[in-house]
Amino acid sequence: MIRPTLTALALSLTLAGSATAQTASFERFTYRGRSLEQVKPKAGDYLNPILSGYYPDPSVTRVGKDYYLVNSSFAHFPGLPIFHSTDLVHWTQIGNAIDRPGQLDFSGRAISEAVFAPDISYHDGIFYIVNTCVQCRGNFVITARNPAGPWSDPIWLPFEGIDPSIYWEGDHAFIVNNRAPAEPPRYDGHRAIWIQEYDWRAGKMVGESTQLVNGGVDLSKKPVWIEGPHIFKKDGWYYLTAAEGGTSVNHSQVVLRSKQLRGPYAPFAGNPILTQRDLDPRRPHPISAAGHAELVQTQNGDWWATFLATRPYAEDYYNIGRETFLLPVTWRDGWPIILDKGRTVPWTGKAPNLPASPSPRLPTSGDFGYTDEFDGNRLAMQWIGIRTPQSPFYRVANGRLSLDGRAPLGDRSGVPAFVGRRQQHVVADVSTTVDFTPARDGARAGLAAIQNDYAYLFFGLTRIDGQPRIALYAREGKNTRDEAAPETLIASAPFRARGPVTLTIYARGGTMSFDYQADGRTATLKSDVDVRFLSTAKAGGFVGTVVGPYAYMP
Repeated sequence: MIRPTLTALALSLTLAGSATAQTASFERFTYRGRSLEQVKPKAGDYLNPILSGYYPDPSVTRVGKDYYLVNSSFAHFPGLPIFHSTDLVHWTQIGNAIDRPGQLDFSGRAISEAVFAPDISYHDGIFYIVNTCVQCRGNFVITARNPAGPWSDPIWLPFEGIDPSIYWEGDHAFIVNNRAPAEPPRYDGHRAIWIQEYDWRAGKMVGESTQLVNGGVDLSKKPVWIEGPHIFKKDGWYYLTAAEGGTSVNHSQVVLRSKQLRGPYAPFAGNPILTQRDLDPRRPHPISAAGHAELVQTQNGDWWATFLATRPYAEDYYNIGRETFLLPVTWRDGWPIILDKGRTVPWTGKAPNLPASPSPRLPTSGDFGYTDEFDGNRLAMQWIGIRTPQSPFYRVANGRLSLDGRAPLGDRSGVPAFVGRRQQHVVADVSTTVDFTPARDGARAGLAAIQNDYAYLFFGLTRIDGQPRIALYAREGKNTRDEAAPETLIASAPFRARGPVTLTIYARGGTMSFDYQADGRTATLKSDVDVRFLSTAKAGGFVGTVVGPYAYMP
């Protein structure tokens, strides 16, 4: 049962079964969650966000009556989750575009590096994703005939910058992306939008590059981080939409248009066409940081936009990352408007006039839960780890997930024995089932809640001064290299029980409490620990908290 507190995330892990000093075995993992806002849509309405939790930078495309969406995933593996829908509201994950270690190498990458904002499109029977692997070779294209996969190995593209997307015109493809401007940058965050033709048959860039936008809508105002560009054509006009302001409280979406593909592009006088930056940050249950939108036209001729935004629990604190939202697009005097200025992003709205998708077995919006019984021979596609493993570190068999020790948390040169699920609600319960006997001091197995390599907590079994203990450790660093941030022992208690141990984490907005159960007895190790260090505001970066089993055997 979910505790009747204002906000709570409860995550339980039961560590059970037969394990050696080299292996930790986990049984069932159950998640139950609800939203802080407790908004209930009316019949015929939909609920925002449409993808709860760390699903940022959405790109959407339509193929007939089917819609496909992809999100960024940075250095988590597998990566680039692919979703399908027929109604733009109910989404089912069908695969991960990066699901083989040989596709991309994330070795040494910080969690908020690697694969940034992707773009998905379709042409002549083939799906395309164009993307950037930051600090791991740059821009690339991958393809698939089935969006569920398998996706190809990357074709690397010889230009700098991030956030490429493909605009298709007839049988020609053009890549538009964020690059350095064609002049020395005038200020920090001064970027530009460029276009160049892509020979999709040969898999290479051709012709000259043309700068379309320098800086942003109005260079004299020093706009920052023009990025995430998309081009589409309507009524004889080429429309270029892009994010501006950086992916935080000043985020926005702007639009420009031209009669020629390569410009000149004139900005809309009413820009931005989506933002929340001018609203009172003290408003109740705010939705913030809205931007990075992509527009899609339905088979009925209506226009909609997917975009990212955040749901802070206090001030600008949010631990669950940037999420995917949906709004209708209104056309006025030849310009698209996602949201009128001064309006808050609505929690609910009238659903698109589209054939309803079947209710997904694993919902992505609203209050929901799931149980993973580990009853197959592989993990479900929603499980993610940190960086690309060069050798297997887990096994799934006979209803158990077994982890072998790998690199410790915080060691960017390695891959930790960690698999987790996105924290998708501020209020939730999760539980599962180990018998782990730490063979030496420092060995540990339990739950880890990870924002980045240097901002995480561990709750579970370990050995301290030769004695088995239940312990809670935390590290409160930043997403960039922060080896100086120490790991701190918050609390510990002797552990003498034999058999299964259940670990439970209750998070309430910016706090967590920690219970454990053994031999039929439940005790609290620590209550109301401040975990705002797991928020983007404290930790930095672009991801959300991921929680799951972790093991380390030195």
